[in-house]
Amino acid sequence: MAPLPRILIVTNRYPREGKPPIVGTPETYAQALYQAETAPMLIPLSTTPEVALETWWPVADGILLAGGGDIEPARFNGAMHPKVNEVFPDRDAIEIALARRAVAEGKPLLAICRGIQVLNVALGGTLYTDIPDQIPQAVGHRGTSPLRYICQHDVRLAADSRLARILGRERLCVNSFHHQGVKDLAPGLRAVAWSDCGLVEAVEAPNHPFAIGVQWHPELMVAHGEPHMQALFRAFAQAAREHGRAAKRATPAGQIAV
Repeated sequence: MAPLPRILIVTNRYPREGKPPIVGTPETYAQALYQAETAPMLIPLSTTPEVALETWWPVADGILLAGGGDIEPARFNGAMHPKVNEVFPDRDAIEIALARRAVAEGKPLLAICRGIQVLNVALGGTLYTDIPDQIPQAVGHRGTSPLRYICQHDVRLAADSRLARILGRERLCVNSFHHQGVKDLAPGLRAVAWSDCGLVEAVEAPNHPFAIGVQWHPELMVAHGEPHMQALFRAFAQAAREHGRAAKRATPAGQIAV
C-alpha cells in the first residue's frame, strides 16, 4: 500500500485555568483528512517558523490552515477592536510562513475559516476586524446553532472557478462561525465566492496546483455526510498525492525521498 499524503496542520492553543494549556486541533479536521485518505501531522505551537520550514515542510505533501481565533491586527495594519480575541502571535507567524511558502512553491493548500484570512494576510491583503461593526448590512456570519454543520447563509460561486467545478455547484448554503473576513484581496488571489452581502467567501490562487480558501467550515459538514464538502477534501487529497509523487520523481539519484 502506498503511503498516504501527509498534511500539515498548525495546532491551536487552548488555555486551561490552573493548568498548562493544551495544543491541538478539533478532531473533525483529522476525520475529514482521514476520510479523504490523507494523514494529518500536527505542528505544535512551541516551534518557530524557521523550524517549521526546515523540519516539517520537507515531509509535507500539503498544508491545511485550520480555523481558530483572530489574527493580530498589526499584521495587516488593522486597528485593534474590542471583539478581537484569541490572538496567538506564534501561530500567526508559523501559518503565514507556511502559506507564503506553499503559494511560492506550488504545494497544495486548503485554508478554512481563519485559514482564508491567514492566506489573505500572508500575501498582502487586509481584513475586517469585526464584520457586524464594519458591515452593518451583512448577513449573519456568526452561527448560533449548537449543530455546527447547519447552513447559515448562501454563497454564490464564480462559474469558472476551480471551487465551483469541485463542488458541482454555483450556489450553496454554508455554515458560518466568524466575525472577521477578507477586506482588501491580496495580490495573487482571486475571489471566487461571495455571500449575498458581498463579503468574499472563497479565494483561489490562479495557476497554482491547488490553493483554495473558504470562509465556512467544510470539515464540520463532512462530519455530517455532506457530499459536496467531501469532494473538496478529496480534491485536496488528490492534489497532495500528485505533489508527493512529483517530489519523489524529482529526488536526485542516491538520495532518499522523505
